[in-house]
Amino acid sequence: MRADLPIAILAMDPKLTPDLIQGRHLQSLEQLVNVARIEPVKDFSETGIGALLSRVEILITGWGCPEITPIVLARMPKLGLLVHTGSSVRPVAGAAVWERGIRVVSAAVANAPPVAEYCLAMILLANKEVFYIREAYRSGTWAWQVPWPSNGLTGNNGATVGIIGASRIGRKLIELLKPFDLGVLLCDPTISGEEAAGLGVELVGLNSLLERSDIVTIQAPSLPSTYRMIGAEQLALMRNGSTLLNTARGALVDLAALEKEVTAGRLKAILDVSDPEPLGRESPLLSSSNAFVTPHIAGATGAETHRLMDLAIEEIRRHRKGEPLRHEVTHDMLDRVA
Repeated sequence: MRADLPIAILAMDPKLTPDLIQGRHLQSLEQLVNVARIEPVKDFSETGIGALLSRVEILITGWGCPEITPIVLARMPKLGLLVHTGSSVRPVAGAAVWERGIRVVSAAVANAPPVAEYCLAMILLANKEVFYIREAYRSGTWAWQVPWPSNGLTGNNGATVGIIGASRIGRKLIELLKPFDLGVLLCDPTISGEEAAGLGVELVGLNSLLERSDIVTIQAPSLPSTYRMIGAEQLALMRNGSTLLNTARGALVDLAALEKEVTAGRLKAILDVSDPEPLGRESPLLSSSNAFVTPHIAGATGAETHRLMDLAIEEIRRHRKGEPLRHEVTHDMLDRVA
């Protein structure tokens, strides 16, 4: 170990590291920190790591890292920087982290592109009724070709997309939608009409967005104020045959109310998240031709996770050089970010 470099350890589910950390990442880290051990810590109560925790100055966390409670924090008196390679820091960093003045970085911005790309793909396919038609074709209730007229199918030309939340993912999705002939509505109480216009979208209230959209995509953070923000009353405002897409957090949607609308055939749903998660095998959404459900895969997977570690290393470099951090999460941001 180099005496002039700070001690760093990894804390996450060890199954993540083969994808997340490549050889080039380790080479870069070795120029910035002493990685005390390659095997990530998954449990801070692990036998024999007390001496290691007492020396650590930089903690690189990821999905599967246990919460850093005051008790855990007390075992890391030298910790000055926490770099989270996941998205939300909430499951990892407790309030005591900020209270002690430890700086926190999130790689959420690097996780936004794959989620936005997933949403773009789903929007384009949903407006073509691809998921419903695939199931109908498999069951023999849909002809080989779409008959003319088009049986009520609208396609993408002129369809309206409603985005709930001007988050990192919401903004990236707005950017990805620009080449298409789609109208885009945005609902977010934290931005102005002028800012929305700069994004190239129309800022509207939630009810108006629900009433006017062919597909509604949720990109809002999971906060006490957004819990069950889409319930029976909101779903009732959506057009017959329209689609609800959720890649944010399952807690934002009343699942029972959505199941009722979907099984009745009035609405369609595309869900990458749910509450509870995972869905129980008895959920009608798993068998309904009006629902398309994936197991929380919209975020970075495989090679996409390399972006997360790239960001983490760059932030560590900036910290070591005394330069401003670009992706710091301060305690006062927690009431508006995931």
